[in-house]
Amino acid sequence: MTEASCITGTLDAYNRRINYLRISVTDRCNLRCVYCSDGGLDHLSHNDILSYEEIAAVTRVAASMGVRHIRLTGGEPLVRPALSNLIKLLTVIPNIDDVSLTTNGTLLKTQAADLKKAGLKRINVSLDSLLPDRFARITGGEQLDRVFEGIEEAHRVGLSPIKVNMVVMPGINDDEITSFAQKAKYEGWHVRFIEYMPFEGSDNSKVLSVAEIKDRIEAENGQLWACCISGAGPANYYSFGSGQGTIGFIRPISHRFCGQCNRLRLTADGKLRPCLLNDTELDLKNVIRRGGTEQDIKDLLLQAVMAKPERHNLEEMAVGGRQMRQIGG
Repeated sequence: MTEASCITGTLDAYNRRINYLRISVTDRCNLRCVYCSDGGLDHLSHNDILSYEEIAAVTRVAASMGVRHIRLTGGEPLVRPALSNLIKLLTVIPNIDDVSLTTNGTLLKTQAADLKKAGLKRINVSLDSLLPDRFARITGGEQLDRVFEGIEEAHRVGLSPIKVNMVVMPGINDDEITSFAQKAKYEGWHVRFIEYMPFEGSDNSKVLSVAEIKDRIEAENGQLWACCISGAGPANYYSFGSGQGTIGFIRPISHRFCGQCNRLRLTADGKLRPCLLNDTELDLKNVIRRGGTEQDIKDLLLQAVMAKPERHNLEEMAVGGRQMRQIGG
């Protein structure tokens, strides 16, 4: 297989160009969302996770191979101290066009200005309910007001667009689909509905397809029209035409996006994960801490690219192994 390190990324075994790296900076989180963690796992120690300098070193090599998009995740990335220092390191790396962040929003109000100043371009906020009591049941925390305040502050400082991610869980929050859609139609929100992914130990019946979600939205709010906008990820976008916001759909179950997958994942403890929904991991931290060169890092990144499977099998079985907060979502 010939390495294609042109502007759009390195080709994998199925001719997909890999130009997106998701980096988990911590496995810690200040919430306990029902689909992400059972709360029973020990956290990694400080020495077990990659330092900011190590993350930057990996990113420099990845950028030389065509990676252009970096997304920081967790756990909850904003619980890691001085995250803006990492963003400063990443945004000056040549050829990195976009550094973004996924957060639960609870700590965003106090950090948004520093994140923007450091060079962060945009954020995604994970928010699964607009109702305080339900939010508390889903997340284990009574902090919905802090999420709204964080979104407002992020808007104020110019972190845009802000995308709000809702994981749709039948019997838990699916009756709020229309409420979220109306936030897009009338208040300019950019809402993305995500099909629930049944990890090991979870209830596989809690899957509502994007087609069903879209039908519900249109029944209450009128027809959605496909947008020409696109991001670095797998979402398909729509609008109501006259509204300022957008509706996005992410369909890991009903419509695999594997054929367009353009990403690798780096876990907080330094494992390269070719696919979110496959437990294959390559130990990059060991290479770095044993004095590995940039070429050694590149070789392992190439191994990870070539190890990407053609597709996931999530619709056939729940994914086992590590929990979502450990692998960066």
